[in-house]
Amino acid sequence: MTVPVWLWLATIAGLLILLAIDLFVVDRHPHEVSIAEAGRWVVFYVAMAVLFGAGIWYFEGGTPAGEFFAGYITEYSLSVDNLFIFLIIMTTFKVPAIHQHKVLLIGILMALVLRGGFIAAGAALIERFSAVFYLFGAFLIYTGYKLARGEDEDEEFKENAGLRMVRRFLPVTDEYHGSKSFTRIDGKRYVTPMFIVMIAIGSTDLLFALDSIPAIFGLTKEPFLVFTANAFALMGLRQLYFLLGGLLAKLVYLSIGLSVILGFIGVKLILEALHTNSLPFLNGGEPFGVPTIGIGLSLSVIVGVLVITTVASLIKVKRHPEAVKQPVEG
Repeated sequence: MTVPVWLWLATIAGLLILLAIDLFVVDRHPHEVSIAEAGRWVVFYVAMAVLFGAGIWYFEGGTPAGEFFAGYITEYSLSVDNLFIFLIIMTTFKVPAIHQHKVLLIGILMALVLRGGFIAAGAALIERFSAVFYLFGAFLIYTGYKLARGEDEDEEFKENAGLRMVRRFLPVTDEYHGSKSFTRIDGKRYVTPMFIVMIAIGSTDLLFALDSIPAIFGLTKEPFLVFTANAFALMGLRQLYFLLGGLLAKLVYLSIGLSVILGFIGVKLILEALHTNSLPFLNGGEPFGVPTIGIGLSLSVIVGVLVITTVASLIKVKRHPEAVKQPVEG
């Protein structure tokens, strides 16, 4: 798939326009986002992703389109698990409900920029060292194993090094000042908790990207598809946060489902690495005659696991209401 520079620029411009419209429409009059409003925005962003994928299908064929949809669904599903952490962050910092949408929008925009750097680095690494798929595959299988055991689930939010550095060098107010990120008190410039929360959302998402970026490279090696799948998944993530509400805590088996998806993609990566092997100390540098997993099967497995996970979770909490996850307040 050959992607000219103008298409990159046009795509990024289009994404920025969508985000600007979202910011203008929703935050022109700050308010608590209702479930109905969030639902309309989720449908809108999913429709945009579907139209984009249909365009890829029309101009480039079914294989790139399938890779985009598989990547988009994978990124979206992995991001859903992040929402519970976002909920914990919002609770810890006591973010007013009317400003939560703006916090998520700016925080996720920061995350998208940071992920763009990850994607560029990953693409360059794969182009030079295709054997890195062995490492990606092993990492995803290990991450899936930890996720299945619950080792990646944090009970409370802990400020990372980036946040601690911000607090060290910038004075922070104790209270919110509306939706302002910066304010002046007695002639001195301060950052507000709003700014800190945005940094928390963006930097926390970057940590999750350590799992999701290798995962999507296991579905497509095309940087354009990797970036756009991430962009559409992140843009729809904010509204999904408000739409899911209490349902988010009811997805008790989500981590297990995601661990299966990560493990599956990890196996897919290792099989592809073996199929195209060039490491001199393995099989004399010759490829192994192993089967590979096509994008059609990958897409079916990802969707199937998510459906089973959701249904099983809802059945579980219906029979055992005490199983619902509760965020820990700071």
